[in-house]
Amino acid sequence: MINNHEIDYKVFGEEMQCIEVELDPQETVMGEPGSFMTMEQDVQMETIFGDGSQQSGGLMGKLFSAGKRLLTGESLFMTAFTNVGQGKKKVMFAAPYPGKIIPMNLNELGNKIICQKDSFLCAAKGVIVGIEFQKKLGTGLFGGEGFIMQKLEGDGMAFVHAGGHVIERVLMPGELIKIDTGCIVAFTHHINYDIQFVGGIKNTLFGGEGVFFAILRGPGKVWIQSLPISRLAGRIVQYGTGNRKEEGSILGGLGNMFDGDK
Repeated sequence: MINNHEIDYKVFGEEMQCIEVELDPQETVMGEPGSFMTMEQDVQMETIFGDGSQQSGGLMGKLFSAGKRLLTGESLFMTAFTNVGQGKKKVMFAAPYPGKIIPMNLNELGNKIICQKDSFLCAAKGVIVGIEFQKKLGTGLFGGEGFIMQKLEGDGMAFVHAGGHVIERVLMPGELIKIDTGCIVAFTHHINYDIQFVGGIKNTLFGGEGVFFAILRGPGKVWIQSLPISRLAGRIVQYGTGNRKEEGSILGGLGNMFDGDK
């Protein structure tokens, strides 16, 4: 296992959080493009292919490693922030939407975490950021948000972001939990993951939920978010383009008039 850089950190804020990473001389933190907030003098920023780990050698290996990130909807590039000065220096990264930043010590979590493809924020240099395909046919055909996921491997610190409130669940061997695929933030690699059809014509047509949900079976740890970004975006679009379903037709029209929508 690769020895990752040992970084210190602090998380600030409540609903809109940011993280401050403290770097010793020659230490590096890798950030997802667009997450950078501030950095102190003598911190050098460099855009690189892939995640900066030594998992593959040569140009073709680096291109292949970076190209895999395209399958999860991420950029080919990541940004490395290195302390090239003498004393400790700080870099800050901002969460992209309301929620929580989850620090994960991979050394204490079996050296591997499976997470949603859009949840990675930053990590110590040496952490491998790759893709995790779900192997089962049902998962592949119907998994939706949960089909192609990211994997974080190494023995250092990694930070992921979740929407809304975050609940941590520890599943005992054989213990099972059913979750909306979008509500999964991450889980340890010993968790067994599958997709199940909700079932029932009324549930399918009128339930208002997804047609499939994820089944996670222990042993392992699961992080669950209350507000997936896809759900938040859908509600915003629905509110801006359609009628309010929680109000009657008359009251809804009056409400829109008072709000200046009509």
